[in-house]
Amino acid sequence: MAALQPDPCALLPFSAGQLTPMQAIEARHAVRSYTDEPLAPEAVEVLREAIARVNEEANLNIQLVLDEPRAFTGFKARLVNFTNVRNYLALVGPECKELDGILGYYGEQLVLLAQSLGLNSCWVGGTYKVVNRAYNVDLGQKLTAVVALGYGATQGTPHRSKAPQEVAPGYADAPEWFQRGVDAALLAPTALNQQKFSFALGVEEDGAPVVRATTKRGAFTQMDLGIAQCHFEIGAGPVLYRWAE
Repeated sequence: MAALQPDPCALLPFSAGQLTPMQAIEARHAVRSYTDEPLAPEAVEVLREAIARVNEEANLNIQLVLDEPRAFTGFKARLVNFTNVRNYLALVGPECKELDGILGYYGEQLVLLAQSLGLNSCWVGGTYKVVNRAYNVDLGQKLTAVVALGYGATQGTPHRSKAPQEVAPGYADAPEWFQRGVDAALLAPTALNQQKFSFALGVEEDGAPVVRATTKRGAFTQMDLGIAQCHFEIGAGPVLYRWAE
């Protein structure tokens, strides 16, 4: 399956946080248990401003839900050890085949911004309860996932990753910027740590580099690919390339 086509200029600025985007990628790990500490008002303000910008640019309806514990009180949430989750991002957008990838791409930018503000997080695809009136899902829109947010009881642990050559067969002979992008993508969270995405480097007729991002079929793989593309762009840095269509 082909990837969405994100705008490389759509990456959010991180000037409000304590970490650079790459530092946030390296520091962030999934956290499922949180303290009682409410989100700092300054962090809430920054996140809301960033969400408003994302929603305007990408025609999304992402919402920050605060002090709402019901979404993570169900059996499934307890089964995978979610504890004391009271804040989360509701990832909502217009129903279309590209929605999962777009929400993954933009949602991960918000996740990394949250990390740079001292918050922990966890992407959640199917172990939460839908809570009516906690957020808005307008006609023609869809809630695809949520992201738990808060101050973690721990900082989480790194996930196991595939070797770079497994997701990018031409990795060894590729330029350094492409290798940096792949390395960053391998730090991206994916459902069940499945890492079904892949990246390939090509060249246009005019000599300009082009990167093809694809994924195998599976649960949440398009969302995972959007997250991985966000990481790739951050890792690659300000290099002139484009995503293949």
